[in-house]
Amino acid sequence: MSAARQRKPQTAEKVAPKPAMRRPKPKSQTAGVVRIALIVLSGAAMVWFGTKLWPTVKTTFIAKPQVAKTPMVLPGMRFGMLSPSDRPSDVPKKLHLEADVEKRDEIREAFEWSYHAYEKCAFGQDELHPLSCGGSNLSHVGSIGYTVIDSLDSLLVMDFKDEYHRAAKWCRDHLDFDRDATFNTFETTIRVLGGLLAAHYLTSISNDPSIAADAPFYLERATDLGDRLLGAFETPSGIPYSGINLHTRSGVPDRDNNGLASLAEAATLQLELKYLSHLTGDMTYWRKAERVTAVIRQQVENDGIAPIFINPQNGQFVASEIRLGSRGDSYYEYLLKQYLQTARQETVYRDMYDEAMSGIKKLLVAKTKKSGLLFTQELKPARHPQSGENTWQIVPKQDHLVCFLGGSFILGVTEGGNKEDLDWKNLDERDTEDFMLGSGLVKTCVDTYNTATGLGAEIVMFYHHEDEESKTADWYIKPGHNLVDARNILRPETVESLFLAYRSTGDQKYRDWGWQIFQAFQKHCRVESGGYAIIKDVQILPAEQEDRMETFWLSETLKYLYLLFDDGDHIPLDTHVFNTEAHILPVFEPATLTAFSTL
Repeated sequence: MSAARQRKPQTAEKVAPKPAMRRPKPKSQTAGVVRIALIVLSGAAMVWFGTKLWPTVKTTFIAKPQVAKTPMVLPGMRFGMLSPSDRPSDVPKKLHLEADVEKRDEIREAFEWSYHAYEKCAFGQDELHPLSCGGSNLSHVGSIGYTVIDSLDSLLVMDFKDEYHRAAKWCRDHLDFDRDATFNTFETTIRVLGGLLAAHYLTSISNDPSIAADAPFYLERATDLGDRLLGAFETPSGIPYSGINLHTRSGVPDRDNNGLASLAEAATLQLELKYLSHLTGDMTYWRKAERVTAVIRQQVENDGIAPIFINPQNGQFVASEIRLGSRGDSYYEYLLKQYLQTARQETVYRDMYDEAMSGIKKLLVAKTKKSGLLFTQELKPARHPQSGENTWQIVPKQDHLVCFLGGSFILGVTEGGNKEDLDWKNLDERDTEDFMLGSGLVKTCVDTYNTATGLGAEIVMFYHHEDEESKTADWYIKPGHNLVDARNILRPETVESLFLAYRSTGDQKYRDWGWQIFQAFQKHCRVESGGYAIIKDVQILPAEQEDRMETFWLSETLKYLYLLFDDGDHIPLDTHVFNTEAHILPVFEPATLTAFSTL
């Protein structure tokens, strides 16, 4: 994934000056030496110090924000007004959402076109190359079933029984995790372990005996894989290494990043490991997952947001970007989902989520000048051009990955329909603000699909108010033949948010937007011989395809689109959570609550 970019050197006005000092709160030695220092400048910039890279900087904390003394400042006004037409009529689980059968079935056909191409050209291999009708594996030692396992719950959800049975047979005959090579801990967990756990769950509740009989097999394979993954957590801090050798069961540090782990990779393993503990009764997986969150929580005390890199050796953050895209995104996603997964009993995750969302709203959200679109910015460690102080540089860049956030904000308001007392006419301040920001971010992500192809780019840049171009445009895609910014790789985050927003509100516009996006995929990404391909530049017609179909096209993008147009009672949000690869896991009551989970 690309690193943070800036369109041009930032001016002094875009960099935070040295903040005023405040006395730090007392902190125990177990909290470590890392401190997070933040300060708001014009509601946009902040400063964070607290790594050994900058040892001489004193600790500072956020100054108390000034509150405007005017009766016109109402909850949610920063992100738009909640009009009567915006308010759903009822809580989500009481909404009856009929399937749009015609559109749903067209999406089902797109999945069939994709999966049959995979069966024909690359069955059993990790990835499909649709233009050349070939496949490849992500390791030199062979496949561990990335595409097959990623597709299992999609096959079950869309009722592809014959295809499901062929995939299940491949798993029985060929799936082998005893592979002497390094695999990515995060990707293996969310795709393979998550896929096996979702397959176990859905087969265990199937009314078809031939499908239900497979449930024990998937749990057996998930347990084997989970045991092999535990080696990644054998670090002095409990923060897992980014790599794992599945044969030796040994963690492997990330050589490309000096052995550091990313925030998202370390903190997006929890849904899977905790559900595995719930199924097996072995709390080892749970404790490993919870330890990661505990280490992070010790440091992220101010506004709940954190840099993207953490050191597995000492559990301390290092100076690096703060962003909601690559290497940061799913940490925030999993805070809320862990709370929902265990029937809202682990309150520490709701508290951490609320604190993080408050920090995001205060420090990372901005609005365009032309259209008032809400977007998120990144913060990059820098030196102030005038004072030379260590500070943060504002980068108005938003990855497509960030488009999960709008749906997450809305899901946080509704909790999947479990807020029995939710009253859309009388939302409290936090819920009003979160709903307006969530719906605004969804709208912005859809707006970035206003390209020649009707598809969104991998990365977009937004104009600051002082930019001359901000009067006539909200955003742009950086030019350059060697950049990945303009690509569309069949990503799911925007349609994921559309699915969550529609299920939560019943607002038809979310289906309308989803259908527009799907039609663009059909027009530009569909391969005549079978499958769908990524495109190199969303701004150029005719679109130039690239010989690759990502596994998340099958596991996420088409699944979310299918469920967007399906009956609202199919995989309801009050009893299910989706992992970050869209694998379907059930809400469950934990057998016991740990001391950490109810802090």
